[in-house]
Amino acid sequence: MPRLAVIIVSWNVRGLLASCLRSLYDDLERAGLHASTWVVDNASSDGTPEMIEEAFPDTHLLALRENRGFAAGNNAALRDILENNRLDTPNGLVWLLNPDTEVQPGATRALTEAVEARPAVGVAGARLVFPDGSLQHGAFRFPGLVQLLFELFPMPPRLYETRLNGRYPRQLYEGDRPFPIDHPLGASMMVRSAAIDDVGLLDEGFHMYCEEIDWCWRMRKAGWDALCVPRAEVVHHAGRSTSQVPVSSFKNLWISRARLYARHQSAATWGLARILVRLGMRRKMADARPEMAQACRTIIKAWESAG
Repeated sequence: MPRLAVIIVSWNVRGLLASCLRSLYDDLERAGLHASTWVVDNASSDGTPEMIEEAFPDTHLLALRENRGFAAGNNAALRDILENNRLDTPNGLVWLLNPDTEVQPGATRALTEAVEARPAVGVAGARLVFPDGSLQHGAFRFPGLVQLLFELFPMPPRLYETRLNGRYPRQLYEGDRPFPIDHPLGASMMVRSAAIDDVGLLDEGFHMYCEEIDWCWRMRKAGWDALCVPRAEVVHHAGRSTSQVPVSSFKNLWISRARLYARHQSAATWGLARILVRLGMRRKMADARPEMAQACRTIIKAWESAG
């Protein structure tokens, strides 16, 4: 049995998923690592399950009958892996990868070595880049009131890349040394199985978005550290699945944020956050199309009722 399991949850991105799997298997072979790979298909209509069975027969396929989202999709594989002891050690690793990623040479070994060398690390992220090679911020501080201001209202452009907006300095990504973070982007997230045993699975109340932030926040509260590993480079074709349903994705994002803030922020911060979101959504509704305006109204109601 391997010490590493890889889980990819996919929805209607067959071509990108095939590229992701080829890059993963190539890097595993280069590194001499053995891993079990799981694809959870969220009821795709583009022939994804058939492609997996034909082109990647060694991949474990879980073909769901409905789109259950990121958290539930990953949990379906996590339950099988952890409950049936499919890793060779109680302290094994699980790598959650998006289907719109491509693993660059050496990334798998860099991530596994970084986590295994630091017993207190529960989760680690990669250095994410866009297809043109430019940096994509893949690590963030836990969100608070100031980040809501950046999301909802115009702010000075020079501040968007700063700590105030939850970003880490670009020079940290350019180094060779892992650096401590609050949470990685869910596109590439390697998690220690002991940390999962400690805090539980992803919260399926988050249908899409913020589930990785909530997971990492729970790990932090339980005493686990988080890292970004710059030597582990992963190309991310960001947003290919969610771009198919932009208004629904926007609504899901902000409803998930309501759940996140209600759970992890103080009562005072939560109250101020609701005021900011109400003002921001009303501002957006002023010149929005009917479908988006309705989404904003739904978001306001969700923030008023959460918590």
